[in-house]
Amino acid sequence: MANVEGRYSLVARAIHWLTAIMVLTMVPAGLIMIRIDGGQLQNQLFDYHRSVGVVLMILTVIRLAYRLTHKPAPLPADIPMWQRTSAKVTHVFIYAFLLVNPFIGWVATSAYPAKITVFGLFTMPAIVSKDRALSEQLFTVHEVLGILFTLAVLLHIGAALFHGFIRKDGVLQRMM
Repeated sequence: MANVEGRYSLVARAIHWLTAIMVLTMVPAGLIMIRIDGGQLQNQLFDYHRSVGVVLMILTVIRLAYRLTHKPAPLPADIPMWQRTSAKVTHVFIYAFLLVNPFIGWVATSAYPAKITVFGLFTMPAIVSKDRALSEQLFTVHEVLGILFTLAVLLHIGAALFHGFIRKDGVLQRMM
């Protein structure tokens, strides 16, 4: 993510904000869909959640490839080491989650068995045989990781706002 006057490149910012919009709609859809009783709304939420999960998994691979070839601007020198470490750990967790948890959801959905039709365009292949016990276990892991992910995203947003409005050190503006 190129340092153009201290900002991330347009590509990096576009991928970041597209990911953010998808996450900020997919997480609530996931929380609601498992708490309502059947019907058309639940089916639509499941379809949306699964579709966004597949897109996020692919987008994250693209984002990581871009990130490996386009280094971000360095953080300001006066940021304490604990904040640098927290930022790095949080980013690694978010990237790992965006790759691993959609895959876990895919395996769990395959084992359920249910189809994953991505925005009505194509259907993901089942990658395991029907196994309801495995499905239930994986959906539990998927949900727990989703809660941890939500906490990491809230931490990320909180840190960005802290840097933007309290420290006013330019960290938030790099992604704007």
